Order: sequence, then structure tokens, then C-alpha cells
Amino acid sequence: MECPLCLEEIDLSDANFKPCPCGYQICRFCWHHIKQNLNGRCPACRRKYSDQSIEFKPMSSEEIKRLTQAKKQKEKEKKELENMNRKHLANMRVVQKNLVYVVGLSSKLAKEELIPTLRSNEYFGQYGRISKILISKRTTASKLVMGTSESNIGVYVTYHRKEDAARAIVAIDGSKGTDGKILRASYGTTKYCTTYLRNLPCTNPACTYLHEPGEEADSFTKEDLSTL
Repeated sequence: MECPLCLEEIDLSDANFKPCPCGYQICRFCWHHIKQNLNGRCPACRRKYSDQSIEFKPMSSEEIKRLTQAKKQKEKEKKELENMNRKHLANMRVVQKNLVYVVGLSSKLAKEELIPTLRSNEYFGQYGRISKILISKRTTASKLVMGTSESNIGVYVTYHRKEDAARAIVAIDGSKGTDGKILRASYGTTKYCTTYLRNLPCTNPACTYLHEPGEEADSFTKEDLSTL
């Protein structure tokens, strides 16, 4: 039960509190506020509130216990439903508009110790502020975003702004690397945080995975990615 005025849940002890003969039910806080600070009239029938017309029958301990158990059961079912709705997201990958995936980079540059160089204005840093660079250990290019199954070293560049990522893709895709090879660039994909999937708060402040539902148009299953 919710108070129709403040939309707060009506306490179980006030469930049978009806301040007006018309039966319009509000919480005692709103009733007191109307009497003390407003016109003292029922919002429904406009009758003047009177202490003599108040109908209040306190709940028995059995009723309170029954309603409390029903509330707990409802909250449990709601939580289970939320968990079920999130389970299918474990297999989803979402296009991240501030993440750029680059293949074709020279193996001489694609090294962990050279990440500061890749961050510089001579390379990916010229397009905007970078929050993270990750060199993929796998050598399979993304068919979804590249349109090709050519194997290569992959580099993920996460920008602070989506606009910078878009600018980087336009500039990098189709250009030549230091070894003369053609670079391919597109938006990268990410997955959902495992703690989010368990309906728990993520305690990792540096977590780069998703903690809220992504756009449906940008979401794909791993099977989709392998066939596109």
C-alpha cells in the first residue's frame, strides 16, 4: 500500500487508518500535514477532517506477521526475477562507443612496455584523452566490426569521450601503419560485469565492464559475432 499523496509505503501499523468517512486513505504524516499546515480538508471529498470521524482499527499481531511475510516473499520473487532477466546477458556483447579496436598494428609496437608510446600524441593520443589501452593476446580479428577474418594483433583503446573514439576510427581505418600494412579500426565490444549479473554492487572502481543494460541495437550474442 502506498500513500496517494507522498507515494511512500504506508506502514503496516497504519494500514487501517482512515481519517475521512469517504474512505480516502492517506498516511498519518500527510494527514497531519494537511491538518496543521494546509486547509484541513480531505483531498478526495473536501470534507473537513475531524478527530471524531477517524476510523482506526489497529492490526492484530497475526495480521502484521502475515503481511510482513507476504512482503518478504514478494521482494524475494522480485529479486529472483531480476536475476533471471540478467542471466541471459552473460552471453551478450555490447558495442562500446568510446572503445576503439585496431588491428594491423606492427608487432614491434604492440607490446606492453610500449603502451606509453601508443598513448602519446604521435599515435592514439592525438585523437583525445585515453583512459586505457589493452593489447589483445589473441590474434583473431572481429568479423563483426572488421568485415574480415584476417588474423592480426588487436589493440583496444578506450577514450574518455565517444566523440574522440569516433574521430580516431575515421582517421585510423584504412590508413597505413609504420610497416606499410593497412590498419583497420572500429568500435570494440564489451561484456557485462559478473557482479552486475549477480545483482550485486561492483567493488572494483577500475572495472571497465558494463553495469547497466546496453542499447538493444548495439547488443549481440557471441554466436552473432561469429557468424556476421
